[in-house]
Amino acid sequence: MPLRDHFHPPLSVQRHWHGFHNAWATFIATDLNKRLPPGYFAEPNVQFGIEINVAAFQEPLLDAHPPGPVAEWTAPAPPLSAPFVLTSDIVEVEIFSSAGGPILAAAIELASPAHKDRPAHRAAFVAKCETYLRQGISLIVVDIVGGRNVNLHNDLLRKLTPPVSPLAADRYAAAYRAWRKQDTPQLDIWPEALTLGRSLPTLPLWLQNQISVPVDLNLTYEQTCASQRIRGNGAG
Repeated sequence: MPLRDHFHPPLSVQRHWHGFHNAWATFIATDLNKRLPPGYFAEPNVQFGIEINVAAFQEPLLDAHPPGPVAEWTAPAPPLSAPFVLTSDIVEVEIFSSAGGPILAAAIELASPAHKDRPAHRAAFVAKCETYLRQGISLIVVDIVGGRNVNLHNDLLRKLTPPVSPLAADRYAAAYRAWRKQDTPQLDIWPEALTLGRSLPTLPLWLQNQISVPVDLNLTYEQTCASQRIRGNGAG
């Protein structure tokens, strides 16, 4: 199935892009769990417009006796306040090592329109990816949004490396491996420009013990399109 434009008509008015991203993350995780070596597992993590609502998590009282009076307390005014940007959308697949408890070994991030709609959101997404790589957590970023003259891959490399040739594409997929080669820190990069109407690539996902597994983006993309009943140039 060649890559479609999920963010502009006609497909954008026939299918919700966030529903597609949600399903795609699940198919990627399912495919990886067939390929990962023993001791590793993948889970999708999808959140749109993150909101924490304490009142929604009220539990029934375990004690039949009513609670005693609760002392009233008012928090003091903060000495300092500053503008801050939360990552509003999370669409990712996390790969864990189960040795000694789940430990994050690698991550796959699917870019959303919110990650590219303003400089502060771009910076928050890039900072998250930078944190992964500086901790030695391998990463794949897939951006099929396009149309915004923004390349998050180029933004990330400007934070991590000396000047390198930018990737001249607003849709792309890239794999990153942060590791030590003969005690010298090194960042290996596999960038691929994506083109509407063409197949998606297979990229390497590196685990902490330097084992790589293939991430077949085209296979999982086809599976997601089939599950969403997307055929040909649109939905049906």
